[in-house]
Amino acid sequence: MRIIVCGAGRVGSTIARYLAEDGNDVVLIDTDEERLMDLTSTMDVRPVVGFASYPSVLEQADAQDTDMLIAVTASDEVNMVTCQAANSLFKVPTKIARLRSNEYTNQKWRKFYTHDALPIDVVISPEVEIARSIRRNISFPGAFEVIPLAMDKVYLLGIHCDEVCPMINTPLRQLTELFPDVNAVVAALVRDSKLIIADSSTRILAGDDVYVIVPSEAVHRILTLFGRDQERAQSVLILGGNNIGLNLARYLEKSSHMHVTLIEEKEERAKYLAETLMQTTVIQGDFLNTALLEEADIDVIETVIAVSSKDEDNILASLMAKRYGVEQTVSVIEKPLYSQLVVNLGIDVIIDPKDIMVSTILQHVRRGKIYAAYSIRSGLCEVLEADAFDTFEYTGKALRDVRLPAGVIIGAIVRDAEALPLRGDTVIESGDRLVLFADAEAVKQVEKMFSVGLEFF
Repeated sequence: MRIIVCGAGRVGSTIARYLAEDGNDVVLIDTDEERLMDLTSTMDVRPVVGFASYPSVLEQADAQDTDMLIAVTASDEVNMVTCQAANSLFKVPTKIARLRSNEYTNQKWRKFYTHDALPIDVVISPEVEIARSIRRNISFPGAFEVIPLAMDKVYLLGIHCDEVCPMINTPLRQLTELFPDVNAVVAALVRDSKLIIADSSTRILAGDDVYVIVPSEAVHRILTLFGRDQERAQSVLILGGNNIGLNLARYLEKSSHMHVTLIEEKEERAKYLAETLMQTTVIQGDFLNTALLEEADIDVIETVIAVSSKDEDNILASLMAKRYGVEQTVSVIEKPLYSQLVVNLGIDVIIDPKDIMVSTILQHVRRGKIYAAYSIRSGLCEVLEADAFDTFEYTGKALRDVRLPAGVIIGAIVRDAEALPLRGDTVIESGDRLVLFADAEAVKQVEKMFSVGLEFF
């Protein structure tokens, strides 16, 4: 696939690298020539220097022969005009734009993004997606990763296993024997930053991050078995009143049982938030000020979520919250180095905006009968949803006879809105939604497995 990525910031460069490593023909456009040269020296993409919205720059990037354009520059307006030019002048089939302003992403104006108006096929709002991800995580406080799959019938859970985890040192085959009624699959472990695709002989060790695919009705049972079942928070403190904090507070206000407090440093922004949020207590000040945290009753708060634009402040605030006895801390951290360093410091959930953006875009890049794809651990692996079709090589076969590529595991089969038990005699039928876990090297093989030839139509 030929793809143009407009904007070489953290998100744009991450997406470009990911797509290039996935075998796509990628052009990266940015106004910063020096940054482009640095990036293209380490990734297989073609650099084009200039404003992405300029027709001459798009022409230089061969937009007329492009399958997809992804506009993720720092300016919403540039992203919008770029999509317009790509459509009107070069007939680019698929146009994706990152829009951050609530003025543009408000559901009230969704009709604006049509072929006859502003031709953006997919509008992505990182602040909204991040807020949704945080909301999911605090709904299941025992997990550090929560991804709903197959129309919310199945979940991927990331669970950190410490020394007191009941599952430590037990081969996975014994877990199946001990709990035959639990329809869940341990798909993989991350140990010392290395991915291990699980099999029946795999043992979970202290310090492992375990990825489990589980039907929605069994989520709490799995968390209990891993010693991580916790009550949902009744009180939440949000640190930072940017668009992430605003969107998150709006989501949480819909939970009538939850008391939400938000701290924002800038006075004008705090006033706006207080006027906008009907059920959230807004406090103006520096959330690193211990006196202000105590004013917000941090000693009785159950969950603290740091969402400011400064990684360092988010990390420090989360660690301070732990010292006050907060049960769950969530921190938005963009810099990969920081994410690696804080793993063992006690922060319960780390939200990486780049992973969320890449996962959102992957929904529109994967081909064949792959319905959705989610990037895990900065592209270390993916979880994919794919539909079995009549000519799929394993349709009509029992799972015991399925031979998947190395690095791929079936984590769930959903049929008629129900997750099936995964036994050796379970037969894959046409129309089944399969949930697969794959390491980075095997993703392209999965895509080929679910490619549909012309004869299918």
